[in-house]
Amino acid sequence: MKKSVVRDLYRYIWKISARDQVLLSIMSVGVFLLELAPLELQRRIVNGAVAHHPYRSIAILCGVYLAVSLVHGGLKLVTNVYRGSVGEKTNRHLRMHLAPAAEPDAKGPEGDAGVRISIVLSETEAVGGFAGGSFAEPVLNAGILLSVFGYMLYVQPWMALVALLMLSPQLLFIPALQESINRRTERRIETLRALSNDIVDEAAGNGTASTHHTYRRRIGFVYLLNVQIFIRKFGINFLMNLLYSLGVIGILAVGGWLMLQDRTDAGTIVAFISGLNKMNVPWRDLMNWFRDLTNAGTKYRLIADQLGKA
Repeated sequence: MKKSVVRDLYRYIWKISARDQVLLSIMSVGVFLLELAPLELQRRIVNGAVAHHPYRSIAILCGVYLAVSLVHGGLKLVTNVYRGSVGEKTNRHLRMHLAPAAEPDAKGPEGDAGVRISIVLSETEAVGGFAGGSFAEPVLNAGILLSVFGYMLYVQPWMALVALLMLSPQLLFIPALQESINRRTERRIETLRALSNDIVDEAAGNGTASTHHTYRRRIGFVYLLNVQIFIRKFGINFLMNLLYSLGVIGILAVGGWLMLQDRTDAGTIVAFISGLNKMNVPWRDLMNWFRDLTNAGTKYRLIADQLGKA
C-alpha cells in the first residue's frame, strides 16, 4: 500500500481524535508495563516452592500476583472500551460529514445511490474500527514485545534467542500474504459497490435480464474472492500457531538442557513459556493491526476517491 494512503488516513484520524489518541497511547504504556510483573512473580513462586521456602512468602507473592492482575485487567478493560468509543466516533463522523458530500444526482456508477449506501452502511466500519487503535495498538503491542523480550534476554539469553527465532520467519511470509489479501479486498469492495447499484436499479424497476445475469455473476465473484481471502488469512494463522508451538518446544529443549547443566532453574523455564505466550499474543495483534491498517487504508482511499475528500 502506498505511503500517501497511510499518511492521509492518519492525518484524518489525528484531525478528529488527536486528544483521544494521546490518552489511549498513555493508557497503553501503563498496560504493557504491567505485563512484566507476572513473569517475575511466576518465576519467584515456582522457585520458592521448589526450594521449600515458607508457604507464607509464596502466599504473599500470590496475593501480589492477584492485585497486579486486577489492576492490569481493569486498565485494559477501560482502554478497550475507550478505544471502541473512539472508533464509533469516527464512524459517526464519516457517515455524517463524508457520505452526504456525494452528489445525489451524479451520473454513472460512481455517483449512484447504491455506492453511497455501500459506503455509509459498510465501508466506514473498517476505517472506524481501525481508528480506535491506530496509535494505541502499536504502542501497546510493540511495548509488550520489547519489554518481555528484554526481560527474557536479561534472565536467560539462550532461551530468549529461541523466542526471537520463533518470530523472525513471520517477517518473510506475512507481508506477501497480506498484500495478496489487500488486492482481493479492493476488488471485493468494487464488486460490492456494483452489486449495490444493481439492487437500486432493480428496486427502481430498471433491471433487465442482462442486469440479473450480471448480478449473479458478481455474487459468484464475491464468493470466490472471499474464499481466497479466507485461505490466506487462516493460512497466516496456521503458520503463526505452528511457529509458536515450535518456540515452546525449543524453550523446553534448551531450558531442559540448561537445567541439567545447572545453568537455569524450573521457575525460569515456566516464566519463559509464559513469556513466549505474552510475546505471541501481541505479535499476532501487531499482524492483525497491520492487516487492519492496509484494509482501512484501502477503503479510506476508495471513499476519498468517491467523495472527493482526499
